[in-house]
Formats: sequence, C-alpha cells, structure tokens
Amino acid sequence: MELTILLCFAIYTALLFLIMWLTGRRGAKGNEAFFRAGRRSPWFVVAYGMIGASLSGVTFMSVPGGVYSGQWTYMPMVFGYVLGYAAIALILLPLYYKLNLTSIYSYLEQRFGLASEKTGALFFILSRLLGSALRMYLVVFVLYEFVFRAWGIPFWVPAVVFIAIILLYTFTGGIKTVVWTDTLQTTFLLLAAVATVVAILNNLDMGVGELLKRSAEKGYTHLFETDPTAPKFYLKQILSGMFITITMTGLDQDMMQKNLTCKTLRDAQKNVMTSSMLFIVVNILFLMLGAALLTYAEQTGFALPVNEAGAVVPDKIFPSVAFSLSGFTAVCFVLGMVAAGYSSADGTLTALTTTFCYDFLGFDKNSPSRRTSLSPLKIRRIVHVVFALLYLLVIIAFRPFHRQSLIDTVFDVAGFTYGPLLGLYAFGLFTRRKARDRWVPFIAVLSPVLCYILKLNAPVWFGYHFGFEILLLNGLITFLLLWFSSLNTKHCP
Repeated sequence: MELTILLCFAIYTALLFLIMWLTGRRGAKGNEAFFRAGRRSPWFVVAYGMIGASLSGVTFMSVPGGVYSGQWTYMPMVFGYVLGYAAIALILLPLYYKLNLTSIYSYLEQRFGLASEKTGALFFILSRLLGSALRMYLVVFVLYEFVFRAWGIPFWVPAVVFIAIILLYTFTGGIKTVVWTDTLQTTFLLLAAVATVVAILNNLDMGVGELLKRSAEKGYTHLFETDPTAPKFYLKQILSGMFITITMTGLDQDMMQKNLTCKTLRDAQKNVMTSSMLFIVVNILFLMLGAALLTYAEQTGFALPVNEAGAVVPDKIFPSVAFSLSGFTAVCFVLGMVAAGYSSADGTLTALTTTFCYDFLGFDKNSPSRRTSLSPLKIRRIVHVVFALLYLLVIIAFRPFHRQSLIDTVFDVAGFTYGPLLGLYAFGLFTRRKARDRWVPFIAVLSPVLCYILKLNAPVWFGYHFGFEILLLNGLITFLLLWFSSLNTKHCP
C-alpha cells in the first residue's frame, strides 16, 4: 500500500509540473506572469479553483472530524461566508480594480501612508505564513503517520519534499500556474470525499436518505447551537463567518491575487459569488462525510483513533476510516490530502512573495535594480526561496504543539492577526479621517494584545467564552484606536 501511495503521489506531482509547463508556454512571462497572470484568467476557472484553495487540508480533515464533537454547528459559519463574499464582490473588488492594485496593501499606503502599508503587509505575512503552514503541516502529519513513520523516516523529510516540489512548480509561473493547478486540486479534494461517502454507503448497504436519518437520530446533524454563551452560538458563527471571509479572503493577498487575475471587475465579481454558492454545497458534502464516518464506526465497531490520554483525535478520524475501507479509498484520500497540501501552500508562497516585493521592496514604485546589481526577476526569486524556507521552519517547529483540532487553531491565529487589517480597512473605507500613519504599527500590535488578555479572562470576568468573534472585537478596537488617534488630524478630501 505504501508503494502504491508513493506512486500516486509521484503521478499527481507530475501532473502539476505538466500544468506548469503548459501555462508557461504562452501569454505573460516573467514577473508579469508571476504577479498578475497577465490578467487573462477565465473567471469560471478561478471560481472552481477557489474551492480547493479555500478548503485546504484543515477543512479536508477537521470539518469531517469536527462532527464528532461539534455536529454540524460549523454550517452557520458557512452561511456567514456567503454574506462575506457578497461584501467582497460589492465593496472590495471595485476598489482594487479601480486602483489597479497588484498588492492589495498598496491601498493602505495611498489612504494613510507607508507605515500603514507595511503594517498591513506585515500582518498578512505573519498570519498567512502561520495559518497556511499549519494547513500544510496537517497534510504532512497525516502522510507521516500513515506512510512514512512505518519506514522510520523522520517527520522533516516529507515536509522538505513537499515544500521543494511546491517551490519548483511555482518558481517561474507564480500565480499564472497556481490558478490552473488549483482546479486540479479542487477535483481531487472532492473526489476523495465523494469516494469515501460512497464506499461507506456501500459497506453499510444504505442510501443517503437513511444515512441522514440515522445521523439525525444520533444528533450528528445538529445545526444550530442556541446557547448564547457557547463558543459556537449560531449568531456568533454567522457573524464570525462573514467577517472571517471578509478578512481571510477579501483582505488576504493570497486569495485576492487569484481574483485580480480575472480580465474585468465583472468577471471577478461573478467568480466570487459563484465560489460562495459552491462553497455551501462542498461544506455540506464534508459535513455529510463526517456523519458517515461516525455512522460507519458505530455500525461496524470501528475504533476511533485516540491519543496517549485516550481522547479521540478528530483530525485522524477521516484517514483512519479511509485506510480501513479499501485500497481505493486510501489512495483517493492520499490524493485528496496531497491536493489539499499543495493548494494550501502554492498560492501562499506566491502571495507572500508578491506582498514583500511590492510593499517592502517597492516593485510598483520604482525598479529595485536601481538600488542593487540584482534584476527584479532575481530579487523576486530570492524572496520566493526565503519564504519557502520560513514556511518549512514553521511546519517543523509546530510538531510538538499539535493538540487540538487544527481548524480551531487556524481561526484562533486569524482572529488575532487579521483583526488589525479589518480595523484598518474599515476605517479607510467608511470614514474620511486621516489616521496618524506613524501610530498605526503600535495600534495594530496593541489591539490583538488587548484581545488576547480579554479572551483569557472573559470566562472569569463575564462568564462568557469568546469564539471566532474575537476577530470582530479585534477589528473594532483597532478602528476605535485609529479614530481617537485621528481626532486632531485633517479629514481626507
């Protein structure tokens, strides 16, 4: 089985390099292809590929596994995603296209100043580097546990292999390649989920209707948490989903760089709204998969995976069942995991490189080759390699700290790092005040620190447990601090 899995991995990787070769044959070349793809990407290709880019290894693993403890209470957050996508299509995309941006954080420089631009870019780099590396970590972790550990191969070896492959196929084509490889990754992510559900239904000799009926009887499909003090209270989930989408997609260079490769604003808007509808369907599929996994375990007596303390590990439920069902489901799962890993990292490396080149090296202001003997192309390649190495370091360093379901960890990171971005953009878009540019970095650091203190002590102080809505509070505090710091400044014209 291990050799079969490695063969599938090799074939899939070869397909990615084939796509890289095909996309590099025509159209934009060099930095133009890497950063903007010549703005010629078909909107429907971007929309379909966005599914894989949004899902990642965390959704692929943690959403089905999360049904064990959270039932379907993740779904109200998905409803919030749709509202967030609408805000992106109607508010943010028109702004980005009007200003003809490559890095979306260039807006902050135009609105407030250089310190604000670099602050926004730095928070994106921090958040995306950590969040995307955690998504990639989960892929490496699962393949290591189920394949490489038995061979005595150290954890860092598959991590190095994954990052090296991603670096190679994004090195030249950048976002132009990523837009098309995302479509392949989306396909294999969905194939893995569908194949596992079908295999479980055949094994248990039941249809979808009976599966949902039994799942409802067991409480697996419980949708709305009605306790206002609970972390997953449905109204909090909806609001959190909306603002998580606005921040983690609309204010995220990785996700928006793909959208900005569309030919026109209208194409980009069609892409975003189509993606939001598809996202509902896909998440229902993964939640149904979670219910199917638990039903299979109950009906067959399959022992759910546990840690050293005897507690069930949700992130291991899907792979454990997939590997036990058949060789076909095991192979589909591995291909899905590989696709999830690649989709988590390829666009991120490209976006991190773009952000650093534009917001810190000033690629959009003047040629960096005037300040150094290196050409812009060489500078971009060096930056790309450095971020790949940082990515690898985060993956390896996180290994001892993997405890809870990673989807919670990823959103915790987002809540503290994207909050200042939310506050900055809201202040820029919905007020005419001119923030004190030199104060912005201090405000952006102070706000998440205050939120962290509040989140730790809220259960004792107020009897309230903060969930993902800490993102909203973080953005609000940033907004208010910007407001009060701007009281003695002139309004924008």
